[in-house]
Amino acid sequence: MTALRVRGGQKLIGKIDPSANKNAVLPVLCATLLSDAPIMLRNVPEITDVTRIHAFFTELGSTVEWDKAAKTLRIDHSTISSSAKAKLPQEMRASIMMIPGLLARLGEARLEHEVKGCTLGAREIDPHVQVFKAFGAEVSYEGKHIVFRNARKAEGTRMWLEYASVTTTENFIISALTASGTSQIVNAACEPHVQEMCTFLELMGATIRGKGTSMVSVDGCSDFKPVEYTFVEDFHEIATFLALAAVTGGDISVRNTRPEDFMLIDRTFEKFGAHVEHADGWSRLQAPEELVVQQNFTSHLITKVEAAPWPYIPADLLPIFIALGVKARGQTMFWNKVYEGGLTWHTELSLFGAHTLLCDPHRLITFGGEKLVPATVTSPYIIRVAIALLMVAASIDGESTILDADPMRRAHPDFVPNIDSLGVDVSWDD
Repeated sequence: MTALRVRGGQKLIGKIDPSANKNAVLPVLCATLLSDAPIMLRNVPEITDVTRIHAFFTELGSTVEWDKAAKTLRIDHSTISSSAKAKLPQEMRASIMMIPGLLARLGEARLEHEVKGCTLGAREIDPHVQVFKAFGAEVSYEGKHIVFRNARKAEGTRMWLEYASVTTTENFIISALTASGTSQIVNAACEPHVQEMCTFLELMGATIRGKGTSMVSVDGCSDFKPVEYTFVEDFHEIATFLALAAVTGGDISVRNTRPEDFMLIDRTFEKFGAHVEHADGWSRLQAPEELVVQQNFTSHLITKVEAAPWPYIPADLLPIFIALGVKARGQTMFWNKVYEGGLTWHTELSLFGAHTLLCDPHRLITFGGEKLVPATVTSPYIIRVAIALLMVAASIDGESTILDADPMRRAHPDFVPNIDSLGVDVSWDD
C-alpha cells in the first residue's frame, strides 16, 4: 500500500511547467505502430503506462531509445519481424489502441478479457469490437484471450457512435488509416487529446478532416513520414494546479500554450469565486480571501457543475472541483454524466469533516465551508480522486495521510515534487 503524507495549511505560491497529457501520449504511442519511419517524441512523461508500452515495443522487436532525463523517446518499428508475437499489457486500457497497428503489421492481436484502468465503473469493449469488425477483423474468444484477426482487406466505412467515446474515436481514426478509401465517424469525441493525436497523425502524413468536431473523415494512408513531435501541456494538470491555488488561498501560475481550451474551465472556477488570468503563455489563479459558491440568477436553483464528453467539463476534472466545493461556502451539485462509479469516494471526504450528499450514482451535493480536520483517507484507483484528496489535505492545518495514493503516478510523474516546490510538505511512504 502506497501512502502519501501531507502536512497542509500553507498557501501555495509559485510557477509550474506541467507535464504532457497521458491521454494524448498513450494513443500517439499506439499509433506509431502503423509506421516504419523513425519517430522522435519530446516531452514524454515518465509514467507507468509509458513504461509498459516501452517494454511491449521492446518485446515486439522495435528499436526504442528512451532518455528519461531529456523526456525524449526515439521509436523505430521497422525492426519488428512479421512473425513477432507479444502479449499486450493487461494493466492499462490503452492496450486496446495497439490493436489496429498490430492487425496492419502482423494480422493478429490478442487481448486478455479484463483490461484494467481507473475504477470508474463499467467500461465496455463492444464499441471497439464494432470498429475492428467494420474494418475487416474477426473477433473471437480463445481461452482467456480475445483474439482479433484480419478476415478481409480493410476498406473505408462510415460509423455513427452511440456515445462520443474517446478511445473508440481514436481506434476508429487509427484503423481508418489502414483502410483503402475514406472513412467517416459521426458523434466523434473531440477532446483536446483526441485533437492532439490527430495533429501527430497529420505530421505522419494522414489526411484528417473535421478534427475537433463531432464528424471526422479520414483517408487511408500507407506512406508514413518520419516525425518529430513535442507534446503540449496537459490541460488536466494545468487546471489542477490552478485549483490548488484556489483551495489553499495561494497564487500559482502554470505554463499553458492552449488557453483557448479553458473558456468553460475558467467559468467553472468563477462558480467558486476564483478567477483565472491567461497571458504570455501562462495561466494564473490568485485565490480570493474566501471561496464562496456564486448564486445563480435563477436563485431557486442550486449551482451545478456538469461533467460530460468535451466540450462539457471533462469528467476527469470533476474531483478537483468537488474539492473546491468542499472548501467554498455554499452548496454545489456535481453531476457526473459519464461514469456511474465516479462519485463513490465522497465518503472519504467526510473523514476530513466535509458534508456531502450522494443523490444517486451520478449526482453529489457538497455543503461547503465547514471546518475541516486532518485525517487518514483511502483513495480508489482513480487518478484525479487521489489528487483531489491531496488538495483537501493540503488546505488543512496538520498532517493527513492518503492511502493507496499511487494512481496519481500514472499521469503525473512530477506532481509531488511540483507541489512540494509550491510550499506543501509531502512525502511518499512506500
